[in-house]
Amino acid sequence: MGKLKSNFICQQCGFETLRWLGRCPECGQWNTLVEEVIKTISGKPRIKTDMQQPQSLLTIEKFAVERIDVGMIELNRVLGGGLVLGSIVLLAGDPGIGKSTLLLQAADYVAERAEKVLYVSGEESAQQIKMRASRLGLQAEHLFIWSETALDLLEQEIETLQPALVIVDSIQTVFCSELSSALGSIGQIKEATGRLAALAKGLNIPLIIVGHVTKEGSIAGPRVLEHMVDAVLYFEGERHHQYRILRAIKNRFGSTFELGVFEMQNEGLVEVTNPSEAFLAERPVGSPGSVVVASIEGTRPLLVEIQALVSHSAFGQPRRMATGADYNRVNLLMAVLEKRVGLNLSQQDAYVNIVGGIKIQEPALDLAIAVALASSLKNRPCLPNLVVMGEVGLTGEIRSIPFVGKRLHEAKKLGFSHALIPYGSKSSCSRAENEGLEISEVRTLQEALGLVLV
Repeated sequence: MGKLKSNFICQQCGFETLRWLGRCPECGQWNTLVEEVIKTISGKPRIKTDMQQPQSLLTIEKFAVERIDVGMIELNRVLGGGLVLGSIVLLAGDPGIGKSTLLLQAADYVAERAEKVLYVSGEESAQQIKMRASRLGLQAEHLFIWSETALDLLEQEIETLQPALVIVDSIQTVFCSELSSALGSIGQIKEATGRLAALAKGLNIPLIIVGHVTKEGSIAGPRVLEHMVDAVLYFEGERHHQYRILRAIKNRFGSTFELGVFEMQNEGLVEVTNPSEAFLAERPVGSPGSVVVASIEGTRPLLVEIQALVSHSAFGQPRRMATGADYNRVNLLMAVLEKRVGLNLSQQDAYVNIVGGIKIQEPALDLAIAVALASSLKNRPCLPNLVVMGEVGLTGEIRSIPFVGKRLHEAKKLGFSHALIPYGSKSSCSRAENEGLEISEVRTLQEALGLVLV
């Protein structure tokens, strides 16, 4: 027998309550709680089996994690070496960024290895997907395309077909008939994700679900989705840039904040095996306000160009803008430059941009941003073939950063001859990592500007 259970769920943050409230106590938004009726199945209580009994940590058998190669080095890197059997992966990104193209290419590669792959699309018909596959040159025999949104039918087909990989594009289109709420609501998304995840883990099948994002860049629906899956990947990039960044912000089977770089071309997404070289390909030489920084994304060293433009403000309130970098961090660094170095920035417009459409939040960018701002203000270029790295404190000191050796090794591979690093970091690097580089260690921001500005 079934019985009805009624909850009120906030459409903004996923907060649940048994009674209606005008204002959500979790996110503070008004009139966002919507009633959702859930039909529950009552029956006998479950009897625990031996496998469900608590076990001592010493008696649990250790086994190697089996992974599926998805055919892309960059995607495998972000996943931690491949797709783990029975894992649930959430892929999120802006509409039109290339999520479906990426997954279709990966599905075709797995299907070519004589493995069945089920690609479920609730937004496109099978004919539309066929048109994209033809444009990409994909024709795997074991790739099954299905345009369906009913959750019950999806579960039945997965149990019948027993595929090696299931892709659901997107989770917002999956509909559970047992819920009275509208398609794409929080209750529908949570129910569909929970049931599909339980089925995939029970059959040891990897499941990839696609999630839309809001204008703020967060996953549409409750953030509880991020806690229900094993890995969360964000597909980033500007439509007017050819590069796409795949970033892992959660991964139970690999490194978090790992990064993969792709380039959008006519034949689909092409891997960029040397992203540092690609990002620096059009870097101007001897231009004030241009600085190269060595950052670390996951386990990968990445060299990017930071550009700054400082000009006198024609209005009473100076304008500040940051693209790819943290806006508040840029304002903080400008305050440090004015207070500790003596640069007059209070009446200056300032614009900071990380070239290539990439977003980096690492503190090691501080010194490069400060040097770029000072270089643009004084209209003096930095030393040629210079790479900069370091965190800046509020008193103007340069603080140490991790993985300096990896950063220097990447800079040396790309032909850089000078490096500016925090004081004491050189001793932590091996001789092979810094050999051939002229390294300058600095303690303060004022000392760093005196060394690098020509």
